[in-house]
Order: sequence, then structure tokens, then C-alpha cells
Amino acid sequence: MINSHKDLIVWQQSILFVKDIYDITSLFPNQEQFGLTNQMRRAAVSIPSNIAEGAGRSGKKEWIRFLHIALGSVSELETQLEIAKVLGYTSNIERENEKLIYIRRMILKLISSLNV
Repeated sequence: MINSHKDLIVWQQSILFVKDIYDITSLFPNQEQFGLTNQMRRAAVSIPSNIAEGAGRSGKKEWIRFLHIALGSVSELETQLEIAKVLGYTSNIERENEKLIYIRRMILKLISSLNV
């Protein structure tokens, strides 16, 4: 039984993924502190934040809306990881992309279950 957004595996995995992104971006050049580093961290934090905010709203329709916002942040972060790779800030983003695919699938399944 789910008592809170904290019980959702997708939320838990998203929280862990935030740490991954903070670890990766901590290795970026200092000049990126207010650029790509900040954008990637904000996008990562946005995923579990929107899952939580949606769960705290009244009604499935609002929750689904926030889950779609979380999906947008997943896509944004995928793009930013590719940019970081192209810029040479990180070499291997395969593991992070796999985690994002997993998170995306869980969000989509949650949306599907709420649409019933």
C-alpha cells in the first residue's frame, strides 16, 4: 500500500539519480557552474520533485499533469547529458541513460495506472 510519494520506487530511484547527476557535474569545468551544471542539477531535482508535488495534489488529473512535467525533465536531462558528452565533460553516459530510460518507463506505467 502506498501512503506517500516516498513509497514509490520511481520517486526513490529519481532521488538516487539526483546524486549521480551531482557527482557527474561536480567534475565539470568551473565556467559551467552557472551553465550546464546548474541546468542539469535543476532538471534532475525536478523529476522527483514533480512526482512528489503531483502525488500531494488532489485528484488523478493533477497528478498525471505533474508526472508529464517529470517526463519533460527526463528528456531535458537526456539532452543535457549528450551535450556534456559532446563538450568532453563526461565520456560515458550509457549508465545514466539506462537509468533515465528506467525512470521514464516507471513514470509512464504510473500514468497508465492512474488513467484507469
